[in-house]
Amino acid sequence: MGVLYDYDEDVVLIRQAEKPGDPTEITVNCPDKTGLGCDLCRIILQFGLSISRGDVSTDGKWCYILFWVVGKPNTRWNLLHMRLLEVCPSCSSASGIIYYKPEFQQQPKPPDVFLLKFWCFHDRKGLLHDVTEVLCELELTIKRVKISTAPDGRVMGLFFVTDTRNELHTKKRQEDTINHLEAVLGDAMMTIEIELAGPEVTACSQGSSFLPPAITEEIFSLELLNDRSNGSAVSNSLSVTMDNSLSPSHTLVQIICLDHKGLIYDIMRTLKDYNIQTSYGRFFANAKGMCEADLLVMQVDGKKIVDPNKQNALSSRLRMELLRPLRVAVRSKGPDTELLVANPVELSGRGRPLVFYDITFALKILNIQIFSVEIGRHMIQDREWEVYRILLDEGDGFCLSRNKIEEGVRKKLMGWE
Repeated sequence: MGVLYDYDEDVVLIRQAEKPGDPTEITVNCPDKTGLGCDLCRIILQFGLSISRGDVSTDGKWCYILFWVVGKPNTRWNLLHMRLLEVCPSCSSASGIIYYKPEFQQQPKPPDVFLLKFWCFHDRKGLLHDVTEVLCELELTIKRVKISTAPDGRVMGLFFVTDTRNELHTKKRQEDTINHLEAVLGDAMMTIEIELAGPEVTACSQGSSFLPPAITEEIFSLELLNDRSNGSAVSNSLSVTMDNSLSPSHTLVQIICLDHKGLIYDIMRTLKDYNIQTSYGRFFANAKGMCEADLLVMQVDGKKIVDPNKQNALSSRLRMELLRPLRVAVRSKGPDTELLVANPVELSGRGRPLVFYDITFALKILNIQIFSVEIGRHMIQDREWEVYRILLDEGDGFCLSRNKIEEGVRKKLMGWE
């Protein structure tokens, strides 16, 4: 017996803002699943939007979610609607009525990985960001990148990508991608090739899973009490409390913190990784840059969180993810300067979207060229991280301090421009 659903109602509704500056309303009304809020927030973040307010409610079988979002005026709302709909649990139609179809354990086939390779006659400031922007607009997800500059100034780029549309194997999709890249690369372009990355090519692209101790110490040794990058003001504005006295079946989690890009996603992905179900949630970002969240949650067994150890573990993880959702550091690599950014990977294997886009955008704004890039996934402190190692080109005119570079990249990643 399924859960009845009105055939005339849309699963995802988007009501666009009537005037500039007003938020757009996104309503999701569908069968529930653990982690649905995280999946929806990731897609909203992928489209460059910020959630200014949200309401979530579910009875464990059916959920109703309402987000107010703000962001880019040129958002492709029809495409966003399609992507949100794709992550909602499936339904099957019968006799004009839609029934909830439970999700089984069968995992979808991993998407094919394609190698996009290009050569340019010369580098220029912002080139890598312009390429990244094109790939994002085309819904090509960057899984791994290797950029290097030859002694004669030529630039080689290797992008390992997957296609959200599952069409990159077709000639038409490849030609469209190449045409977009040719337009942005202009006269600097030499050649562009796209091919399916076989197992041997993908294996060669993985690189070493080993990170030098100096790197892990630089970006992972600083915990909450020694957080040098955010400062005491940010730490003091963060509060995570839990209360079991207000509900017989739920734990109330209250969060007050400085708002940042993807904050609701950071909360939801943490709860998803801990297999915590949210029965009710309300989020609100005020004009002073603070966000408040009230969540009624329970464990997957339907019970509230009463074990002090579990409470402390969840509270500590939430504090860490909200205070430092990404790790940023600038260090010396011999005579050169290396930018390091670490992005936590969900247990589902998905990473935070648009990280590389924001990094390259920040460096473009700072007028810094990129000499080489390596992106890889590493197990660090029992968690998987996506680590970006970017060697900066310290040519003529390079005069920014490392603190200024770190600050500029962090602000772009956190949406604090």
